[in-house]
Amino acid sequence: MATGATGEYPARPPETGLALREIQSEGLLLVLPVLYGASLILFGISQGLPELVRGFLPGVLLLLLQLLVWALRRISYLASAWALVIGCVAVNVVLVAWSGISPALCLLAWSVGLAALFVSIKAGVLTAAACTLLLGCAPPSFLPADPTLRGVSLIGCWSTVMLIWLTVRPLWTTLQWAWSSYQESQRLLEEGRDARWQLKQTLADLADANVQLTRLNQLAQGLRQAAEEARRAKEQFVTNVSHELRTPLNMIVGFSELIMQAPKTAYGRLPAALLADLAVIHRNSQHLAALIDDVLDLSQVEAGQMALARERVELREIVDAAVEAIRPLFAARGLDLHVEVSPELWAFCDSLRVREVLLNLLSNAGRFTEQGGATVKAWTEGNDVVVAVADTGPGISVADQARLFQPFHQVDGSLRRRHGGSGLGLAISRTFVELHGGRMWLESEPGRGTTIYFCLPLAPPVPMDSGAARWLTPDWEFRQRPRGSLAPISAPAPRLVVLEAGSTLHRLLGRSLGGVEIVSVRTLDEALRELAAVPAQALLVNEPAVSQALERILQSAGLPFGAPAIICAIPGAREAAHAVGAAEYLVKPVSREALLGALDRLQLRGGTLLIVDDESEAIRLFWRIVSSSGHTYRVLTATDGQQALNILAEQRPDAMLVDLVMPGMDGFQLLAAKGADPALADIPAIVVSARDPTGQPIVTNAVGITRGGGLSVAQLLACVEAVSGPLVGATPPGRPAQPAGSSG
Repeated sequence: MATGATGEYPARPPETGLALREIQSEGLLLVLPVLYGASLILFGISQGLPELVRGFLPGVLLLLLQLLVWALRRISYLASAWALVIGCVAVNVVLVAWSGISPALCLLAWSVGLAALFVSIKAGVLTAAACTLLLGCAPPSFLPADPTLRGVSLIGCWSTVMLIWLTVRPLWTTLQWAWSSYQESQRLLEEGRDARWQLKQTLADLADANVQLTRLNQLAQGLRQAAEEARRAKEQFVTNVSHELRTPLNMIVGFSELIMQAPKTAYGRLPAALLADLAVIHRNSQHLAALIDDVLDLSQVEAGQMALARERVELREIVDAAVEAIRPLFAARGLDLHVEVSPELWAFCDSLRVREVLLNLLSNAGRFTEQGGATVKAWTEGNDVVVAVADTGPGISVADQARLFQPFHQVDGSLRRRHGGSGLGLAISRTFVELHGGRMWLESEPGRGTTIYFCLPLAPPVPMDSGAARWLTPDWEFRQRPRGSLAPISAPAPRLVVLEAGSTLHRLLGRSLGGVEIVSVRTLDEALRELAAVPAQALLVNEPAVSQALERILQSAGLPFGAPAIICAIPGAREAAHAVGAAEYLVKPVSREALLGALDRLQLRGGTLLIVDDESEAIRLFWRIVSSSGHTYRVLTATDGQQALNILAEQRPDAMLVDLVMPGMDGFQLLAAKGADPALADIPAIVVSARDPTGQPIVTNAVGITRGGGLSVAQLLACVEAVSGPLVGATPPGRPAQPAGSSG
């Protein structure tokens, strides 16, 4: 068995060698009493020898060997073990050569055994080889010349080595196995502890996820109820409004048709101008009736109440009926209308609804095309028939194509657009096609016309097999076996810490968020103490200088780990006035008392007043209010910022009323230009705007976000995705953001 630096078995763990060395050290101490007993025996034997000193000397040597081994054991174990082996050999040789006890030569095997047990097997082999050399080379005058005795001693030495090796080897294998098992148990124990910690962490994460899921479920339930109430309200509204509108429209259309068709019989001869006016009334009332029908159709489709009477019909008949009805429009505009549809084409559809689809598409083509015309084509593709309506109009940009099928959307949505319409035709048409199981799409390029396609099924759909085949269809819903949740259920307790000088953000959150604990603080130190005392979802900071507030939070280094801080600038009325460089900020509709009170706070009891607004009615209203105040005002008016800036430079009024949203130079730019001019900067300004600083969609122009401990790459990407989604979705791509109202 290997020990120490001379271990002979490979891959032996160092911990095993240390444990074995401790066992050998303890066994070495047990040999010392044996040596003491042997020395006493030698002292007894020396009494029977002819010369007392011949037996007494080996005994003394054994006593000295005990003391030497005991002393060396405290210094080095190997030194003490080798001293024991060499000392036993020396005492054995002295006992044979000096005392003349020849049988003691066989005790060399004892020394070999001590070397093998307390040093190593190699040391035992080395000692046996040294004893073999001693027995083979020692002269007869030194050791007995009896070959039998020497042979027995030699056999004893090597037999001892072999027996010890055969005995220690399985013990060593068992020890290695036990040590490996111990290490494996330790590893499994550590893995078990790690798994237990991960389980606790997972349960905590599940508890947090459960809280979030509870919040999301509550939010989804509220949204679902709101959507359902809105749908019912819309259906009821559409039903009531359609009834209330159609009754008077019936009178308008009926009497106008009666007067125009029989002007002489019923009412005598009417002037031509009056008949022309009646024609305008009749045409617009018919347009209004068609718009009501479109709204009703859209409402029924969205409510899932639209029924289709589908049958196998010839597509050419539907196309011819639609073309015949729309041909006068094309003829009046000097446009061509071609049909390329084979009479052998059939479709499984509701002919009335498909005719409405074609009428809508052809009507759009006729209204938006100036030169050329339109073409209707149809062909089969697989199990569908595809219909295409192509025109030579101006085309549609890619940005407008994404919104073309939305209700009430038109390519030109301004009030001064050249072509009329409600923007419902394409939305209803696509819905009709989708109810048939088809789809509608378009291809268009600006300046190259537009082609709108839709497809319809050629035959009725094959009914789904009610047998076992339904289990293989991808539409079948897999239902997982329910089981109880092991995660602890925790009630959510949202909490926000709000840092602001006023109460604007607190009031906004209290009005918009329900069931949320809002803690208001005035200083950053107070906010950090509040976060350290009780965890919160976030720290909200309302400060005009977002970058400075963010830098101050980062420099404080007191934000708890993982706690987010959101900095924004939500102004109140005074803050909004200060931000734009005005003295007062009034939100429309402005009462007489509010406007006159603002003028009184400016200590203005007359003088020249400049009113800047792009709405003439608003200017007239403000002029009448200040005229009724009892003070004499000279009122100047301007409809845009540049005109107002020229008046300020030329006439220098005592005060000004400013609207913020105007064409050209708006109110923001006007106030900035006035503030930059030293000659005009002291003229007080009162902002009169429909933009409520806390009620409008745009309440802040910057948001800063930080987090205690920083953000990892994954958290940063998740934050970018979460923030950019709502911001990008607020304005459709390719379309600039519009103000909330037509006036500022």
